[in-house]
Amino acid sequence: VAELKTTAKGEEAAEDWSPAITIGAGVLIPEAYVADLDVRLGLYRRIAQLAQAQAIDAFAAEMIDRFGALPEELENLLSVVALKRLCRAVGVAKLDAGPKGAVLSFRNDRFADPAGLVRLINANPGSLKLRPDHRLVYQRDWGNTKHRLDGLKRLLERLVALVAPTARKVAV
Repeated sequence: VAELKTTAKGEEAAEDWSPAITIGAGVLIPEAYVADLDVRLGLYRRIAQLAQAQAIDAFAAEMIDRFGALPEELENLLSVVALKRLCRAVGVAKLDAGPKGAVLSFRNDRFADPAGLVRLINANPGSLKLRPDHRLVYQRDWGNTKHRLDGLKRLLERLVALVAPTARKVAV
């Protein structure tokens, strides 16, 4: 029994991490959108618990019903929550993105399918590179934040498909 507890704790500890994501744009609930600080803080707590794409969509729909059209900063925040889910699925510990591309750092400098990653890089020689420090560089010229977020989602979905080929069949 003690061994099972240790295993369970070990698994919990392994899952107890959150990717650091920087997208070079505002990710927040603007005060002008939700004026009451306590309500905003409660919404942030709820956002932190969102784990599935359906839950994120339902939360967005609720926000629209309660407060009106989503401001760009809140759309960005919800996109980052979705990106975090994908990052966790492939072990991306850090993602830094800007107008010219992104740099991804893998947890423990490891990717679950190194051969698949090499194939992906070789298939995209102008846009993907693996640096000696094990960081994946994705060179793109994104015109705006929406394009950046969409591009990051597509890249992460491709990485998820490498790690779990059945993930291709799952709508994200």
